Amino acid sequence: MLNITKILLPVDFPNTSLRVVHQAATLAHHFHSEIVMLHVVTAQSRAAGVPEDGPELAGWDTLAEITREAEKNLDQSLGPELEGLAIRRVLVKGDPACAIVQMAEEEGADLIMMPSHGSTFNQFLLGSVTAKVLHGTEYPVWIGAHVEESPVQKFAIRNILCAVDLGPHSDEVISWAAQMAAEFGARLTLAHVTAGVELWGPGGSYVDQKWKEGLVGDASQRIAKLQQDMGIKADVFIGSGDVPKVLSQAAKQTKADLLVIECYPYGGNLRIHGYAIICAVSIPVLSV
Repeated sequence: MLNITKILLPVDFPNTSLRVVHQAATLAHHFHSEIVMLHVVTAQSRAAGVPEDGPELAGWDTLAEITREAEKNLDQSLGPELEGLAIRRVLVKGDPACAIVQMAEEEGADLIMMPSHGSTFNQFLLGSVTAKVLHGTEYPVWIGAHVEESPVQKFAIRNILCAVDLGPHSDEVISWAAQMAAEFGARLTLAHVTAGVELWGPGGSYVDQKWKEGLVGDASQRIAKLQQDMGIKADVFIGSGDVPKVLSQAAKQTKADLLVIECYPYGGNLRIHGYAIICAVSIPVLSV
């Protein structure tokens, strides 16, 4: 049984992702989780009005500021959505990524939830803090959809896509996804992306059908065995070629609300393409 008792929610000022706050509230209500709302004071947040130190910093109300920001963005639902939740506000100084990883360890967080917006990192548009946290911790990390902030719609989990490399860590990732699907009554689809099956030849590219059948057949058998061994039932999506592009197509085809992937350092092919996957899909990504 999936048990998320504590969610670490790093928030940035003045660029708070209201979308991720809504998603954290949805999970916290469902699992009766405590939210540890962490803000790491930086030069940018001080310029936005966060006190630098002393009694003023200790008394600064993170939650009230987020609610005010939501109202400015015509999002009237966030205040009522946060009511009744156990929310503890923590403000610290230092390097944001290091502070988040350290706080997750100190608190024993079951899940870290954070946005993906930020500066260029490793040639992909992914917040450098988010990227460092992904590399610096083995705690599950929920990364908000890499899209421009827009009016927030009510978040719900109806369809879950779980991408696996069929390695030694895949059963743990599938277990997370299957339990999440069971909690929300969501449809689960297991996805695997094989190597490309297009070859170049006279006249352009063509698909080697025998090679494709072999790769797809092997993946299908291994996924079927995983399901049998774990006692779960899920739909299956197998694609070939460009991993981020194929998973983006799979997310649209299955109408997924959440993509679950294998985290660094376990993910193999998924780890190599991890940042590009997060940027390619327009839904939250849970790295387990």
